[in-house]
Amino acid sequence: MIAIVDYGVGNLFSLRSSFKYIGQDAEVTGDPQKIRDSDKVLLPGVGAFEDAAKKLRESGLDAVVCDEAKKGKPLLGVCLGMQLLFDKSYEYGEHEGLGLIRGSVVSMEPVVPKWYKIPQIGWNGLIFPKNKPVSPLFKYVKEGDHVYFVHSYYAADCDAAVIATTEYGALLTAAVADGNVYGTQFHPEKSGDVGLNILRAFCEI
Repeated sequence: MIAIVDYGVGNLFSLRSSFKYIGQDAEVTGDPQKIRDSDKVLLPGVGAFEDAAKKLRESGLDAVVCDEAKKGKPLLGVCLGMQLLFDKSYEYGEHEGLGLIRGSVVSMEPVVPKWYKIPQIGWNGLIFPKNKPVSPLFKYVKEGDHVYFVHSYYAADCDAAVIATTEYGALLTAAVADGNVYGTQFHPEKSGDVGLNILRAFCEI
């Protein structure tokens, strides 16, 4: 079973529907024991980093997610859920993340051309690093396939973990991995067949 962590923030039921569509058992839950008993964990998130991090900590599920990841259980963070995996975010201040992946979350504004709209909303192609093997997360997709983004901040200072970037006036982090911990800045559940294939690959990790 895949535990979709319910801490009051996230596109929970679209994610559950996506897993159901590909024939996978997924449950939206805020029950620590169910998360511990799961085979894999998905950490969703939409909105502001500070609010999401606060809710995750107040629920006590931050410790559960970190413990399960440190035991080697596959963990996938989606959108803001990916950003929470990092050491910290500089979205409207400085806020601590889960520290599962080294790096920080910063504004896109200084790096993209001024005529580009922020937030980035829409479909962009995946670019895979040339100096790394393709991640198992992308075993059913190919470079150039398009996925759906909605974000104003991106993960930086995390080159060792980057498994995909996207071009939006600058190369921005699209997905990361460190061991059993994965993250996608884009929304797989909103990315059509490409997104479903990414979720399918995660189920096989």
